Amino acid sequence: AGVDIQTACLGLYCGRTVLSVNGSVETYGDCGVCPRGQRTDDNKICRECMGSPDRYDWLYLGFMAMLPLVLHWFFIEWYSGKKSSSALLQHVTALFECSIAAIVTLVVSDPVGSLHIRSCKVKKLSDWYTMLYNPSPDYVTTVHCTHEAVYPLYTIVFIYYAFCLVLMMLLRPLLVKKIACGLGKSDRFKSIYAALYFFPILTVLQAVGGGLLYYAFPYIILVLSLVTLAVYMSASEVESFKDLLVRKKRLVVLFSHWLLHAYGIISISKLDKLEQDLPLLALVPAPALFYLLTAKYTEPSRILSEGGNGH
Repeated sequence: AGVDIQTACLGLYCGRTVLSVNGSVETYGDCGVCPRGQRTDDNKICRECMGSPDRYDWLYLGFMAMLPLVLHWFFIEWYSGKKSSSALLQHVTALFECSIAAIVTLVVSDPVGSLHIRSCKVKKLSDWYTMLYNPSPDYVTTVHCTHEAVYPLYTIVFIYYAFCLVLMMLLRPLLVKKIACGLGKSDRFKSIYAALYFFPILTVLQAVGGGLLYYAFPYIILVLSLVTLAVYMSASEVESFKDLLVRKKRLVVLFSHWLLHAYGIISISKLDKLEQDLPLLALVPAPALFYLLTAKYTEPSRILSEGGNGH
């Protein structure tokens, strides 16, 4: 029976829904799209997603949840500058918004009212792009079988971004209006305007590149955290450990990057073998230490002066 169903149901993601179950006998519907929360098994039968996200899935969701928070913090810092002492409170508010949005998203996901979610296992990259695998049996008529084979890893991110945006629009304007006294009228809302730009960009990024991000995010974290740390230290003219200790803000930025490094290393290793993977976390401070130890040798003015003397 399994072979008959396999040959009759074309396409990678087309399946038959179970209409009724009578003891061990199941009655199936026509071949087509699986309902939300189901995906096809090896026999092309739509089955409920009854699994739970594994550790890597949660790390991926954590990465997608961090993106708007990091961008919020960046633009708050960028537009507040040195003119306002309200940046810290805005940072805390952004953290509160994203945390509440994450909790609400988990609560409204199936099973509703719980912080747990049921999911289908990601098997390959094509699971994220089922719309590209709709079969055309006669090369004229297309059988549309697009559904969320990676339920709910694809749509849960959109839900989270929607809650983040709603909470930001409800809370942040009132807060900024009250506390951002050091900023001009046109500057105090710029971090909110920036969010109105980057949320649509993040949404398109998830819609188009969700599957690619799923497999590449650990390496993206490591590369971006390394680059941004080097740029920040260079822009802040940090050349020694003493320069780091002068301002607490520099230490906060350094520790934040270290947390990102650790997150990236954990995502790559998945901590499957603790005795092998945990020592890798000792590499977290290595880039910062390397930068501090070599910064004095790569200072442009020194290189230019030595080049001039040599000439």
